[in-house]
Amino acid sequence: MIITDTHTHLYSEAFDEDRDAMIKRAIDKGIKRFFVPAIDSTYTEGMLQLERDYPEYIYLMMGLHPTHVKTNYKKELSHVEEMLGKHKFYAVGEIGIDLYWDTSTLDYQKEAFKYQIRLAKKHKLPIVIHCRDAFDEIFDVLEEERADDLYGIFHCFTGTIEQAKRAIGFNMKLGIGGVVTFKNGKIDQYVNQIDISHIVLETDSPYLAPRPYRGKRNESAYIYKVLEKLSELYNLSTTEIAQITTKNSKQIFGI
Repeated sequence: MIITDTHTHLYSEAFDEDRDAMIKRAIDKGIKRFFVPAIDSTYTEGMLQLERDYPEYIYLMMGLHPTHVKTNYKKELSHVEEMLGKHKFYAVGEIGIDLYWDTSTLDYQKEAFKYQIRLAKKHKLPIVIHCRDAFDEIFDVLEEERADDLYGIFHCFTGTIEQAKRAIGFNMKLGIGGVVTFKNGKIDQYVNQIDISHIVLETDSPYLAPRPYRGKRNESAYIYKVLEKLSELYNLSTTEIAQITTKNSKQIFGI
């Protein structure tokens, strides 16, 4: 059984003390595919080192995270464009809009989001979307950029069933992680109404650890708790969930 973690920040400082042991724990549990999103240029070398250390398991993305869209965002976007031109990446991400931390940068965030969507189209890559308190704004941009070559993953999906269906309508899979195990997560109340062909697994580690680890550091091995919850909700075996969601990830990332 091969399990795919479609979103894990393995380069995070949270893993500096035990990164190799943490990755080994995940591999030993059957997680064989780790898709690693970018944040900004300061993390690029750490990401490339991960790929050198674990070439059989690590698949990198490139992009500028919306919470890191600051006054120097054009320089950061140039870095994204340069890296896409000279290194193999499997998605443009994570990109999008975040209005939880800072609403003052909305215009910059929208510009950066659109720019990176166009880079994804140019390089024939999927996008991986970060959305926090910004569904309307994200959907507005996706509507503007709608095209057959726009596709990807709505990472850490936490919206309503109506928003889920709208996201799927933009050729997006839904990234389901630890939130589905939360008592107040809400998505567990309807996710089984979404055909599982639209679902991929993720941890977003070191963030959003599933129960019973909620509030602690998350790691890719904990994707098992997400797998078990979806098995319960869809009334399918964990092996079936792993197989289907890995197949879905292959449709998006092309590998």
